[in-house]
Amino acid sequence: MEQNLDSLRLDKWLWYARFFKTRSAASKMISSGKLRIDGALVNKPHRAVQIGHVYTFAQGPHIRVIKVLALATRRGPAPEAALLYEDMAPIEPRQKQDGASLSAGTFETRNSGAGRPTKRDRRKTEALKEGL
Repeated sequence: MEQNLDSLRLDKWLWYARFFKTRSAASKMISSGKLRIDGALVNKPHRAVQIGHVYTFAQGPHIRVIKVLALATRRGPAPEAALLYEDMAPIEPRQKQDGASLSAGTFETRNSGAGRPTKRDRRKTEALKEGL
């Protein structure tokens, strides 16, 4: 089956460009209304991709802003997929919704997956707070 390069479904393009592991994951994200094309919300995965469009969507803890440079014919390797788009915004984490800041000190932060603090960790933290 020969593919028409004049148009390509949005969910297929996002999958080809390796933003999502599966096409159905891309389709679900678009259907949820969390993707913008040139600032307008879109919720239809079958929308046609056009060169020059700018897509804005959340991917994990990051906000992606992507400009379409080319259409694809297959889901190829990552270096080939990177040629399909231009990343217009460097990857930066989303800001916290509740407005909490880390001004209390960075010694209280814990790495993700580090588990609960032990009694020894708590004592060290309290000792540091007393020294302030």
